[in-house]
Amino acid sequence: METIGDRVKAARGRSGMSRSALSLASGVGYSTISELERGGMQTSTKLRVLAEALGVSLTWLETGRGAMHRSVSEPSASYVAVSETPPGYVRFDLFEGGAGMGAGLVNQDYPEVVKTIEVAEWEVRRKLGYLPQPGRIKIITGRGPSMKPKLEDGDIVWIDTTCDYFDGDDYYLINIGGETQIKMLQKRGDGLYVVSVNTDFPAYRPDPGDVSILGKALIHAGLRKF
Repeated sequence: METIGDRVKAARGRSGMSRSALSLASGVGYSTISELERGGMQTSTKLRVLAEALGVSLTWLETGRGAMHRSVSEPSASYVAVSETPPGYVRFDLFEGGAGMGAGLVNQDYPEVVKTIEVAEWEVRRKLGYLPQPGRIKIITGRGPSMKPKLEDGDIVWIDTTCDYFDGDDYYLINIGGETQIKMLQKRGDGLYVVSVNTDFPAYRPDPGDVSILGKALIHAGLRKF
């Protein structure tokens, strides 16, 4: 019997999204998506935002009935259509408080509501060196002291969601223990280490499989606050 998780997986496959990318696009935790797809959860309060991120009908996702893709008459969440973006600007999803950086870590299931902001194309090109494809870059507010002075509490960080794998020593948005963090991942002789800039937070080696990479944190872009 087809489950909600089967439909989430099917819709994600049709859209070409990884679980990490869907997690960032919807604000729903990677672990929640994984559990849904595995069949460990029969329903979720996050289905509306998952349907929005996947571009499918909420009715279809919940019940399997009707057309897979949302009709124009079906109500949607409070997202602004891409077509409304003014010329010369790029629209991004902004996750307020979406990533912990040490103390007071934020559970990945927060926030549920994704805000959108518009950034001038010239500023995007200046910071990233290119104009990204829609949905590739998310903007997340980091929280906590563990990455000081590289990142301060409340700094806004560009996240490249296409990099959901270890791509050499660098800064990443990761999920560990059901919480999101912006950390450096560093390959050492005995394994992969999670490293903070603030030396008050010692580096540690998590168990294999405990860390999910959700995207690369583009610290070089130098974005602080809007």
